[in-house]
Amino acid sequence: MTLHYYFARRFLWVFLAILAVFAIFQALLDLVEELRRVDDSVGFGAVVQLVALKLPEGLYQILPLVMILATIALFLALARSSELVVARAAGRSGLTVLAAPLIVALIIGALTVAMMNPIVAATSKRYADLREIYQSGNASALSIGPEGLWLRQGGPQGQVVIRAARANAEATELYDVNFVAYAPGGGPAQRIVAERARLIDGAWQLSDAKAWPLAAGLNPESGARAHDTLEIPSTLTQDSIRDRFGKPSSIAIWDLPAFIADLDEAGFSARRHVVWLQMELARPLFLAAMVLIGAGFTMRPARLGRTGLAVLSAVMLGFGLYYVRNFAQILGENGQLTPLLAAWVPPVASLLLAMGLMLHMEDG
Repeated sequence: MTLHYYFARRFLWVFLAILAVFAIFQALLDLVEELRRVDDSVGFGAVVQLVALKLPEGLYQILPLVMILATIALFLALARSSELVVARAAGRSGLTVLAAPLIVALIIGALTVAMMNPIVAATSKRYADLREIYQSGNASALSIGPEGLWLRQGGPQGQVVIRAARANAEATELYDVNFVAYAPGGGPAQRIVAERARLIDGAWQLSDAKAWPLAAGLNPESGARAHDTLEIPSTLTQDSIRDRFGKPSSIAIWDLPAFIADLDEAGFSARRHVVWLQMELARPLFLAAMVLIGAGFTMRPARLGRTGLAVLSAVMLGFGLYYVRNFAQILGENGQLTPLLAAWVPPVASLLLAMGLMLHMEDG
């Protein structure tokens, strides 16, 4: 048991060290990128805040790479110090030595999904809001529930609250829609009801609309006007709506089941969110497969040579499996695979492949 604790502790410290190195490089790259993108009105402190909010999402995406590199670094160090030889001489097989890092990888994967996923969702959403504030001066919002879709947009003319009974998959075409425009001072200024609203470049294009002015001492119905077509300026874009409406990673995994139920009740497609939920649940298995792959190529005596080729093979195989996992996610989101197959088959296949590799390396 003491030997297992030793290997587990060594693996954890190597993993944290490599993660810290990647975090530093990621933060520096993001800092340069954000300084290039923002204008002179945004202070350096705000840029650092943007970098800090963006960093968790970047690290979350490269966790499989960090895991396989940590495994390679650990077993190369154990091989060079002959600790693996001593462990085998004491009657411990390679699979027994690998048990502790594998358990640590599963625990890291579970903690990542349970704790880091909500942090990434909150920070990425806050980052998108701040980016929009710095670019347009206002932040938009989107909410989906059984009563339909709610949007809020801002601009020089004030805030506009939008409610629609239905929408297309990208939420760029709304049906049975209500607009309530607020003056810059905060009070309601106009209400518009339309059968359809379509987002075009810089505006909402309304069809079969009726507008009521909202002002103190004025009868709204007497000032109402009907319009066959009407355009309302908008700071929203298809990309900004997609980031909020179609980006499952911006929703914490604990809130995803309720959000998926709300999407179904409102009549929207929740396939992307279902696939993402299942892939997050399968993430610990994929991280464990990365450990097995890294160990399969490096759990051998250093005197055998070809260490560089073994490391390169492990990294390339890890990248290949990561690509297959992402490709399956795309197939699942497009409906060509069921969410369960798209999410669970790549990690399970990667785990079986890595186990076969380990058994071949150990037993021939």
